[in-house]
Amino acid sequence: MHGLLVIDKPQGLSSHAVVSRMRKLLQQRRIGHTGTLDPMATGVLPIAVGEGTRVIPFLREEQKTYHATIALGAATDTQDAEGEVVFRGSMEQVNESAILAAIKTLTGPQEQLPPMYSAIKKDGVPLYKLARKGQEVERKKRNITVYAWHIEEISSDQVICTIDCSRGTYVRTLAHDLGQRLGCGAHLTALRRLRSGPFEIDQALTLEDVAAYMERHEDLPALSMLQVVGGRACLELEEGAVSRLLDGVPPAISQVVGALPEAGAEVSLVYRDCLVGLAVYAPERAHEKRGDFELQRVFNQVREQL
Repeated sequence: MHGLLVIDKPQGLSSHAVVSRMRKLLQQRRIGHTGTLDPMATGVLPIAVGEGTRVIPFLREEQKTYHATIALGAATDTQDAEGEVVFRGSMEQVNESAILAAIKTLTGPQEQLPPMYSAIKKDGVPLYKLARKGQEVERKKRNITVYAWHIEEISSDQVICTIDCSRGTYVRTLAHDLGQRLGCGAHLTALRRLRSGPFEIDQALTLEDVAAYMERHEDLPALSMLQVVGGRACLELEEGAVSRLLDGVPPAISQVVGALPEAGAEVSLVYRDCLVGLAVYAPERAHEKRGDFELQRVFNQVREQL
């Protein structure tokens, strides 16, 4: 099997643990994931299988959507409910108008300081390992964008909302920063990812769903590699160009069928609905006798059709 599956990650499992479960269920070793979720979080976790693992760097997952529950009145060292409370603040001045005003300051382009309890590495060591030893190190702020907060409920001690944000945003840090703006402290108590780029929760299978498919010996509803690299012009290869491309030789314009994009555009090279390669259209290379495309990645799954 080659492609991607959208898994609804259960609470309590790390993203790596989900990959391990999938390897056992599918009896395949070449399985990976993109877009790590904390063990506490649930929801969309794209799982790549077979040659699908090699398409991960080319996925367009710039925008994500999360459903979050934020507790007001206390901050924790992990910025979520799994940590120790390190601050409790007064709620006297906290009301709906104050919360909405604070949220407004956390909307749009901004810099965010990643939490110590994260998988980001410092000199090759994940920050969370240093945090568990009581160490805190300097981190670089990241440029992120919060496109929108969709407020569902504001009560005396919590905010329930859906957040649209850019890749790399820590929602628990948004919760922490909200608490700082309000002066009362806050932390994340529940998080569910509803969307990661083109992958949505409506497409997701549970691990139990996957097990049932395997027991029934039915094909899983995987997304093809061609489906998940959207936004590129799609060019059909002549049969004679396929084997050469598998050997790393870019095709010439005369060997592809389809509307050519502008120079510099990214394209998908396809044979019988199977993704064979990703490339950049570079007609200037033809003058140097290097073909008309600059290859980014070549996939071997098409060999099964030759």
